Formats: sequence, C-alpha cells, structure tokens
Amino acid sequence: MDTLVTQLDRLPLLSLVTLAPLAGALIILCLPERSVRAIQTVALLATGFSLALAGWLYARMSAFPDATGFLWQELHPWLPEFGMQYHLGVDGLSMPMVLLSGIICFTAAFISLQIDFRHKEYFALALTAMTGVFGVFTSLDLFLLILFYEMASIPMFFLVGIWGSDKTGVGRPIRRQDAAMKLLLYLQLGGGLVLLGIFGLYFLSDLKTFDYPELLRATLAREHQSWLFLLIFLGFAIEAGLVPFHTWLPDGHSSAPTALSMLLAGVLLKMGGYGILRVAVGLLPEGARIWLPLIGVLAIVNILYGALCALRQTDIKLMIAYSSVSHMGIVFLGTSGMALPGVGTGALFGATGAVFQMFSHGVITALLFGLAGTVYLITHSRDMTRWGGLASRMPWLATVYTLGALGSLGLPGMSGFAAELMVFLGTWQQRPFLAVLAICGLVITATYLLRSVQFAFYGPLNPRLAEVRDALPTEKLPLGLLALTTLVLGLAPRLLTDVTTPALRALLERLAS
Repeated sequence: MDTLVTQLDRLPLLSLVTLAPLAGALIILCLPERSVRAIQTVALLATGFSLALAGWLYARMSAFPDATGFLWQELHPWLPEFGMQYHLGVDGLSMPMVLLSGIICFTAAFISLQIDFRHKEYFALALTAMTGVFGVFTSLDLFLLILFYEMASIPMFFLVGIWGSDKTGVGRPIRRQDAAMKLLLYLQLGGGLVLLGIFGLYFLSDLKTFDYPELLRATLAREHQSWLFLLIFLGFAIEAGLVPFHTWLPDGHSSAPTALSMLLAGVLLKMGGYGILRVAVGLLPEGARIWLPLIGVLAIVNILYGALCALRQTDIKLMIAYSSVSHMGIVFLGTSGMALPGVGTGALFGATGAVFQMFSHGVITALLFGLAGTVYLITHSRDMTRWGGLASRMPWLATVYTLGALGSLGLPGMSGFAAELMVFLGTWQQRPFLAVLAICGLVITATYLLRSVQFAFYGPLNPRLAEVRDALPTEKLPLGLLALTTLVLGLAPRLLTDVTTPALRALLERLAS
C-alpha cells in the first residue's frame, strides 16, 4: 500500500484535479448537441473525479500535521525569460479551498441537470470556469494565477447573460444582460488591480519572477509594500464582495441560474478572500501591518450593512446574496486581526476562523442557493411571502433549508458556529469593540434567516401550491452532500483546523518578523 501511495504521489495530481473539468469541457465540445445525457454524464464524471482526488489529497495532507511547505509541487518552464512557469502546489491554506471547490463544482454540476436548453455550450463554459477556480487555488506562479482567475470569471458573463433570468415584480427590476455586464466589469476591474500589483512585485523585487516561493525572499521598501498591498487587496476585495464594491453580487445572483449562484457565492467569493491572504498578506507583510487595522473597520460595515439589506428582502435569492456580503465581512474581520505583532492567540484564532469561515460559508451558501433555486423551479416564485406552509408538501426540502439557515446563523454543532466563534474570540482579545459590533450583526442574521424559514415553509399553505412536489433524487444527492458537510465540520472542526493551523502560524510568524 505504501508503495502504491508513493507511486501515486509522483503523478501530476494537482494538474489532474485542476484540468479534469477542462478535459470534460473539451470532450463535451466534441459531442453532438442532441446527446444531452452524454453531455451531462461527462460533466458529472469530470467534477466527480476532481472531488474524489481533492478529497484523497486532503486526507493525505491530514497525515502531515506539521507540514508548512508546499506539497505535490509541479514545476515546468513556461516563459523563463519573463520569469513565468507552470508551478502548482498546495499547503494548509490552499488545500481546504481545493476541497471546497471540488464539493461545490460537483454539486453545481448535479444542480445543472435542471438546465433545459443549449446544454453543450452551458456545460462547456461552466466546466471551463471550474478549471479556473481550481487553478487559482493551486497556482504558485502569480501570472498563472491571474490566467486562471480570468478563466474563472469571463465565462460567468455568458452563463449569466444566456442562461440567467430577469428579475421582475417587487423591488428594482434587473435584466440578466445588465447583471452579466456588471459582474464582468467588476471582476475585470478587480483582476486588473491585482495584475497591476503583481507587476509591481515583479519589477520592484529585482528578482524578475512571478514565482511565489521566490517572491517570499524578496525585500521591498515599506512605502512600496504599502501601495502594492492596497492595489492587490482592493482587487481581491472586489471579488470577495467588500462594501461598497459589492453591488455586482446581488445583481449577479438575482439573475444567475441556480448552479451559477452556487459557484459565485461558494467559490468565486473565496478566490478573493484566499488571494488577500495568499498574495497581499503573504508577500507584503509591512503593507499588511499598515492597512489591516482599517480593514477591520470595513469588515464591520460589511457585516452590518449586508445583514440589514438581507433583513428587508422578500426575494430569497437577494436575501442570500446580501447574507453573503455580511458573512464575507467575518472573513475580513478575522484577517484584519493578523496585523498585530507576534503570534498571539487572538491573531491565530482570527486567521483560522477566517479560513474556516470561507469553507463553511462556501458550503452553506451553496446549499441555500441550491435549495432556493430548486423551490423556485417547482413554485415559479422567489418571493418567500408567497410560499408559506411548504413544509407540508416539501418536508425534505424544508428540513434541509432549515439546517442550512441554522448553520448560517451559527447554531452550535454546525460549521458556521465554529468559524464565527474563532473569529469573534480572536477579535475580542484584540479589539473588543469590533467584536461587540460584529455580534450585533449576528442578531440581525438570526432574524432574517429564521424569518425566511417561517415565511417559506411554515404557516398557512398557499392554495396555489397545494400540488407541488418534493425534491427529486438528483436534487437530494447534491443538497444532502452539502448539508452533511456542514454538519460534519460543525461536530469535528479539527478536520479543518488541524490542516490550516501550521500554514497560518507560519504566515503570522512572517508578519511578526
């Protein structure tokens, strides 16, 4: 068995995880449009392969509890004269994001079985975007990271614009073409700022390389680190939904098909949070010490503003979208605590909670969007106040939605509780006033989520919905997998923290030096 594992470790495992969806997209392009079942099968096999391999790699990494370096590295010359290379690798910070991507991509592929036209183009574009997501988390060359970032974001324009829907009825109407264009412009603005920052690192470091491990050895002046950090942070923060650059998020979610909402909130937002930790904080510690205290204040704005906006929504997808803005504020809050010198318990708690929150929120928000989209498919309404009493007709969907809502508001025993507790404990040790404000946001969060459960599934049944069905097996499997994940991590949070802690401790030591 040990010999087999050793031989497997010699394979390009990260390339297989990353490029499997792209291989599936190329196979789908060779299939005739009428072969819908074959197209769907290829998409499920490609994403299922990536999930299975990511899960195996995660289990293997758990066997190295003290590992702080990058594992399973793949290094091949690409454009060496420009310092560019194909360099992949993972550590305790990126491996959880790779596993999260595998879970979200596989479940989104299952939910995509609901797509009823132009299957070939849809699955080819969706799988291409999934490859970009995996690539962002596995890249150790910053130029390669940007290429994967573009691969993840550009297909979203077509997926939302073609397969999305217009929002009408109560509130501001949103056309899917406008939402797609807004999403593209914001994501490209964010990517452009990151690219400027990366070029600044390239030229100012005198190493003339985009290789992340090499750039860790670079010495930059404090003023250079300050403005480079600001550029890179703002670029990734736009991707992560930082207020006031968040407006693409509710518009995009309100128009996107269900599976795309799962991808956008489940993993694309996490690309922003991961980029801040990996690139901005990791490579620019002096800049991080300057700007992260201010980011803590912005985090509170995110938490409270997103929660208050979610509180006034009756459109369930808009409510979940604004909830994502609020929950990403918790990621910013945990990250901001890393600015204080020393490897204190508060800084480590906050950083660990930030990574845990990215994983937990990715799973929970994908679950909520998947449930909302499935109920919309059945009822043809996204207005929670017009559902009512659906638990009597949809007991399985009602139960799983309630679990997702309780996980999102931080019920003990769910993954959201472990993530938020670590962030708040870390913040309390450093800046108690910010912790108190953040906890006020939790009260608002509990209000709108419990209200959504009541409006949607309890109370008198709408007579128009007396004959609706419950979830199909193809809907139960992905939603059940997401619900099970948040329960398992809530009951056994060390499955995640044991993997992330060594990498975060090393990052904090770099900040303190």
